[in-house]
Amino acid sequence: MTNGRRGQAGGSRTGGGERGDRGPRHHLPRLDTSGIRLKAGDGEALPADLFDDIARSTAKTVAGDERNQANKPSQIRQFYDELVMWEEKARAAPERFDELLPFIRMLNAKAAYANGRRHVDSNFVDFIACCLGQVDDYQTLRNFKLFFEAFLGFYKQERPTG
Repeated sequence: MTNGRRGQAGGSRTGGGERGDRGPRHHLPRLDTSGIRLKAGDGEALPADLFDDIARSTAKTVAGDERNQANKPSQIRQFYDELVMWEEKARAAPERFDELLPFIRMLNAKAAYANGRRHVDSNFVDFIACCLGQVDDYQTLRNFKLFFEAFLGFYKQERPTG
Protein backbone atom coordinates (compact mmCIF):
# COMPACT_ATOMS: atom_id res chain seq x y z
CA MET A 1 0.00 0.00 0.00
CA THR A 2 1.32 3.45 -0.80
CA ASN A 3 0.50 6.87 0.49
CA GLY A 4 0.43 8.50 -2.92
CA ARG A 5 4.13 9.36 -2.94
CA ARG A 6 6.30 7.43 -5.33
CA GLY A 7 8.70 5.01 -3.67
CA GLN A 8 7.47 5.33 -0.09
CA ALA A 9 5.34 2.92 1.83
CA GLY A 10 2.53 4.20 4.02
CA GLY A 11 3.30 5.02 7.61
CA SER A 12 5.79 7.23 9.35
CA ARG A 13 9.08 8.31 7.90
CA THR A 14 10.99 6.90 10.86
CA GLY A 15 9.87 3.32 10.23
CA GLY A 16 12.41 0.74 9.14
CA GLY A 17 13.17 -0.17 5.58
CA GLU A 18 11.85 2.93 3.87
CA ARG A 19 13.77 4.58 1.13
CA GLY A 20 16.11 7.19 2.60
CA ASP A 21 15.90 5.72 6.11
CA ARG A 22 19.27 5.89 7.82
CA GLY A 23 18.22 3.97 10.90
CA PRO A 24 16.81 5.18 14.18
CA ARG A 25 18.19 8.25 15.88
CA HIS A 26 19.56 7.49 19.31
CA HIS A 27 18.77 9.57 22.36
CA LEU A 28 21.19 12.48 22.76
CA PRO A 29 22.10 14.20 25.99
CA ARG A 30 20.81 17.77 25.67
CA LEU A 31 23.31 20.54 25.10
CA ASP A 32 23.49 22.99 28.00
CA THR A 33 23.84 26.42 26.38
CA SER A 34 23.48 28.42 29.61
CA GLY A 35 27.21 29.13 29.85
CA ILE A 36 27.56 30.38 26.28
CA ARG A 37 27.51 34.14 26.74
CA LEU A 38 28.94 36.06 23.79
CA LYS A 39 28.20 39.53 25.10
CA ALA A 40 29.79 40.99 28.18
CA GLY A 41 27.53 43.01 30.45
CA ASP A 42 28.25 46.62 31.34
CA GLY A 43 31.60 46.71 33.09
CA GLU A 44 31.96 42.95 32.79
CA ALA A 45 34.23 40.74 30.74
CA LEU A 46 33.32 37.63 28.81
CA PRO A 47 33.33 34.48 30.95
CA ALA A 48 36.98 33.55 31.52
CA ASP A 49 36.32 29.94 30.52
CA LEU A 50 34.25 30.73 27.40
CA PHE A 51 36.93 29.70 24.91
CA ASP A 52 38.19 26.86 27.12
CA ASP A 53 35.93 24.83 29.42
CA ILE A 54 32.64 25.99 27.90
CA ALA A 55 33.84 25.38 24.34
CA ARG A 56 35.25 21.99 25.40
CA SER A 57 31.99 20.94 27.07
CA THR A 58 29.95 22.11 24.07
CA ALA A 59 32.19 20.16 21.68
CA LYS A 60 31.97 17.03 23.81
CA THR A 61 28.16 17.12 23.88
CA VAL A 62 27.81 17.90 20.17
CA ALA A 63 30.30 15.14 19.27
CA GLY A 64 28.23 12.60 21.19
CA ASP A 65 29.40 9.02 21.17
CA GLU A 66 30.31 6.50 18.50
CA ARG A 67 26.60 5.93 17.72
CA ASN A 68 26.17 9.55 16.57
CA GLN A 69 26.47 9.46 12.79
CA ALA A 70 25.59 13.14 12.41
CA ASN A 71 27.86 16.13 12.97
CA LYS A 72 30.70 14.99 10.77
CA PRO A 73 33.64 17.39 11.05
CA SER A 74 33.38 18.35 7.35
CA GLN A 75 29.72 19.34 7.80
CA ILE A 76 30.48 21.40 10.91
CA ARG A 77 33.41 23.05 9.15
CA GLN A 78 31.08 24.31 6.38
CA PHE A 79 29.08 26.23 8.97
CA TYR A 80 32.24 27.68 10.48
CA ASP A 81 33.55 28.70 7.05
CA GLU A 82 30.31 30.56 6.30
CA LEU A 83 30.42 32.28 9.69
CA VAL A 84 34.00 33.41 8.99
CA MET A 85 32.88 34.81 5.63
CA TRP A 86 30.14 36.87 7.32
CA GLU A 87 32.50 38.06 10.05
CA GLU A 88 34.98 39.23 7.40
CA LYS A 89 32.24 41.11 5.52
CA ALA A 90 31.06 42.76 8.74
CA ARG A 91 34.61 43.72 9.71
CA ALA A 92 35.23 45.26 6.27
CA ALA A 93 32.01 47.31 6.37
CA PRO A 94 30.81 47.75 9.99
CA GLU A 95 28.25 50.32 8.89
CA ARG A 96 26.48 47.54 6.95
CA PHE A 97 26.12 45.19 9.93
CA ASP A 98 22.34 45.68 10.25
CA GLU A 99 21.97 44.92 6.54
CA LEU A 100 24.07 41.73 6.89
CA LEU A 101 22.40 40.43 10.06
CA PRO A 102 19.39 38.73 8.40
CA PHE A 103 21.77 36.79 6.15
CA ILE A 104 23.98 35.86 9.09
CA ARG A 105 20.96 34.58 10.99
CA MET A 106 19.99 32.51 7.97
CA LEU A 107 22.54 30.03 9.32
CA ASN A 108 19.69 28.94 11.63
CA ALA A 109 17.65 27.86 8.61
CA LYS A 110 20.65 26.12 7.09
CA ALA A 111 21.24 24.23 10.34
CA ALA A 112 17.57 23.22 10.46
CA TYR A 113 17.78 21.99 6.87
CA ALA A 114 20.96 20.02 7.62
CA ASN A 115 19.19 18.53 10.64
CA GLY A 116 16.25 17.50 8.47
CA ARG A 117 18.71 15.76 6.18
CA ARG A 118 20.32 14.14 9.25
CA HIS A 119 23.66 15.77 8.52
CA VAL A 120 23.67 17.45 11.94
CA ASP A 121 21.75 16.67 15.11
CA SER A 122 19.55 18.78 17.35
CA ASN A 123 22.46 19.65 19.66
CA PHE A 124 24.30 21.32 16.79
CA VAL A 125 21.12 23.16 15.79
CA ASP A 126 20.76 24.34 19.42
CA PHE A 127 24.40 25.46 19.47
CA ILE A 128 23.97 27.56 16.33
CA ALA A 129 20.62 28.99 17.51
CA CYS A 130 21.99 29.91 20.94
CA CYS A 131 24.96 31.74 19.49
CA LEU A 132 23.13 33.45 16.62
CA GLY A 133 20.44 34.58 19.06
CA GLN A 134 23.08 36.61 20.86
CA VAL A 135 24.58 38.21 17.75
CA ASP A 136 23.38 41.80 17.57
CA ASP A 137 26.55 43.72 16.67
CA TYR A 138 29.99 43.13 15.19
CA GLN A 139 31.57 42.32 18.56
CA THR A 140 29.12 39.52 19.36
CA LEU A 141 29.58 38.16 15.82
CA ARG A 142 33.34 38.16 16.37
CA ASN A 143 32.92 36.46 19.74
CA PHE A 144 30.74 33.81 18.11
CA LYS A 145 33.43 33.21 15.49
CA LEU A 146 36.10 32.88 18.18
CA PHE A 147 33.91 30.57 20.26
CA PHE A 148 33.19 28.42 17.20
CA GLU A 149 36.94 28.32 16.48
CA ALA A 150 37.65 27.08 20.03
CA PHE A 151 34.74 24.62 19.73
CA LEU A 152 36.26 23.22 16.50
CA GLY A 153 39.61 22.63 18.18
CA PHE A 154 38.00 20.61 20.95
CA TYR A 155 35.63 18.93 18.50
CA LYS A 156 38.57 17.59 16.53
CA GLN A 157 39.88 16.08 19.77
CA GLU A 158 36.50 14.43 20.43
CA ARG A 159 35.98 13.24 16.84
CA PRO A 160 39.37 12.99 15.15
CA THR A 161 37.81 11.35 12.09
CA GLY A 162 34.41 11.64 10.42
